[in-house]
Amino acid sequence: MRTSLVIIAAVLIAFVSGAAAVVARAAPVAVNYVALGDSYSSGLGAGNDISSSGSCARSSSAYPRLWADAHAHASFTFAACSGATTQDVISSQLSALSARTTLVSVTAGGDDAGFSAVMETCVLSSQHACLSAVSAAEKFVANQLPARLDTMLTDIADRAPAATIIVLGYPDLYDVSHPGFCLGLTGADRTVLNQGAGDLDAALARAASVNHDKFADVRGQFAGHEICDSGSWLHSVDIFAISSSYHPTAAGQQDGYLPVFERAAG
Repeated sequence: MRTSLVIIAAVLIAFVSGAAAVVARAAPVAVNYVALGDSYSSGLGAGNDISSSGSCARSSSAYPRLWADAHAHASFTFAACSGATTQDVISSQLSALSARTTLVSVTAGGDDAGFSAVMETCVLSSQHACLSAVSAAEKFVANQLPARLDTMLTDIADRAPAATIIVLGYPDLYDVSHPGFCLGLTGADRTVLNQGAGDLDAALARAASVNHDKFADVRGQFAGHEICDSGSWLHSVDIFAISSSYHPTAAGQQDGYLPVFERAAG
C-alpha cells in the first residue's frame, strides 16, 4: 500500500512539474522596448509632435510609437531625438537601456555624414556643388562611419545584453525612373543622392551583420513613394519647413517604416 502511494505521488509530481514547464515555455516574454536614434525614428516631419519632447521632435505618428500602441509590451521608452549622431545616441540615449530591455530599434549615421546639408546643397546650389557634397559624404561613410557605428552598436549591446537590436536603414530619396519634372534637381543630382543613401544603408547593414544585429531595409517598402512620385511618403525641400525636408511623412512612418520594423521585430 505504502509503495503504491509513493508511486502515485511520484507520478503526480512528475505530471505537475511537466505541466509547469510547458506553461513556462508557453508564457510570452515581457517586451521592454527602447527606441533610439535620429529624426527618422523620432518622427520629424510626421506631424503630431509630442510637446514634451522639445527639440527632439518626437511624434506620436512615428513608427516606434505606432508599434508600441499596437503591440503588447511591459514598457516603452521613446529616446530617439532629431539631429542625433551616433555619439549623441551613446552619450544621451543609452541610459534608457538596461538588462531588462528586450527590443531596441535605432536609426543613426545620416547626421554623422551631414546628409541633410548635402541634400539642401543639391536642391539649392549647382550640380557641381551637389556632386562634390555627395562625394565628400560618401568618403566619410566609407572611411569614418563604420567605426562609429560599431562603437554605438557595441555599447547598445553592453547596456542591453538580452535585447534584439534592429538597425533600420534610410529610404531612397528619389524615384530616378520618374519621367516628370523634379523641382531644383537634375537627373544626375537625384541619382547621386540615391547612391549616397545606398552607401549609407550598406554601411549600416555591414555594421549590423558584424555585431550580430538585424538590419531592416526600408527601401523596398518605399519603392514608388519616393520624392517625385505622386504618392510620395517623403517631404521634399520646403524653405518654410526646412528641418522636415527629406523626412518621412505620417504615411511614410505608418506605411513605410512600421511594417518593416514589425517584420524584423517578429
